[in-house]
Amino acid sequence: MNRKRFAFTLALVLLIPTMVVFAKGSFSYITVKGPGITGEINVTNPALTQDFFAFADFAQGEIPAPADPGQGYQIVRVYVEYTGDKPKDVPFDQLHYYPYTGYVFYDGLVKGSSEYDGKWYTANPAAEAPFRNVLVQRALLAWIPFGVLLVILIWFAAAYNRKPKKTMDDRP
Repeated sequence: MNRKRFAFTLALVLLIPTMVVFAKGSFSYITVKGPGITGEINVTNPALTQDFFAFADFAQGEIPAPADPGQGYQIVRVYVEYTGDKPKDVPFDQLHYYPYTGYVFYDGLVKGSSEYDGKWYTANPAAEAPFRNVLVQRALLAWIPFGVLLVILIWFAAAYNRKPKKTMDDRP
């Protein structure tokens, strides 16, 4: 009897942290890779991180694989785990989101598996607007250095044109 009680307690201790994260569905951030993005971007928008079903409603069930899902983005959902005072980024799962055609391919859990892994789902329409806003903000941030360079070049051109020109009469 004591062994059963010990095994049950041990199983609870090991599974409760995972169940809490999975049930809560709140991720610290997501990383996004895809077309138009150099490297990856980290996103903390609550509309995309607070709900496990933010990108697809898995309860509706899988759908047949689309013939052409279109342009997609790799999404890795990450939560931060603290060991003492040191934060550690822990990837939870990965999916591919196709906002323009409304599909999600769920790659699966990073360390483990589930019945949702490797299947196609319909995208949650509520994720489209916040996701597009992230892409627009990223695009605007990419243009800021170019804008600053352009302003500096215009300033130098104006300063150069204001400088008095030396003529033949001005020479000593």
